[in-house]
Amino acid sequence: MNQHVLIVDDDPVVRDLVREYLQNHGFAVSVLHDGASLKRRIELERPAMIVLDVMMPGKDGISALRELRNAGEDIPVILLTARSDVIDRVIGLELGADDYLSKPFDQRELLARIRSVLRRRHVDSPGAPEMRAPYRFGPFEVDFAARELRRDGARIALRSAEFAMLKILVKNEMIVLTRAQLNERMRGTTTYRDRSLDVSIWRLRRLLETDPSEPRYVQTVWGQGYIFVPHGDPAAADRAVHTDEVRT
Repeated sequence: MNQHVLIVDDDPVVRDLVREYLQNHGFAVSVLHDGASLKRRIELERPAMIVLDVMMPGKDGISALRELRNAGEDIPVILLTARSDVIDRVIGLELGADDYLSKPFDQRELLARIRSVLRRRHVDSPGAPEMRAPYRFGPFEVDFAARELRRDGARIALRSAEFAMLKILVKNEMIVLTRAQLNERMRGTTTYRDRSLDVSIWRLRRLLETDPSEPRYVQTVWGQGYIFVPHGDPAAADRAVHTDEVRT
């Protein structure tokens, strides 16, 4: 069965061009002209992917995405944003968008991003539950069996990709992990051209760090990769070690 993509955009030209292009590349496609009826629509038909325009009259894409995520819907979403709408992109990622693409866009790039997001959803999850002792750092506790992160006993909601990234990082504490190593553990390949790795790191920092712009737990080692520092020492990256083998 062809995978079903739902296009939500108030511009009929964009809707028709994208629909035809995706259909020509093997997808089943339906369209919607605004965000007001999106929640009702996916109750009637369950798409594998939603391509959602941000700037729409009535209920905009950000409001529609918020409504979906608040209702517990985890259907992957790619946002279409105006090139200058940095705030919309940030809010969309915080609400759980899987990726974004700036208008005007090349349809080939949209197709590649759709395939990339769908591929991530169908690989074996590195964030699967494990029977091992909880891991504690600072005020946080990682429960591997329950797939939960807690701060001072209170559960913090994590998406699968964020938990998978956190699990890889804490198992390799004080070890510099390159982007290739992280991509291989998360995706099964050393090269990935989408923003998913950066998005997962960014979201983790929003949850863990007092100031995400000055991270203490998930630090950047410039030109090399990332390091997880359980004690939060901001100078720890200078004493980091490297390895060719990522612990699983």
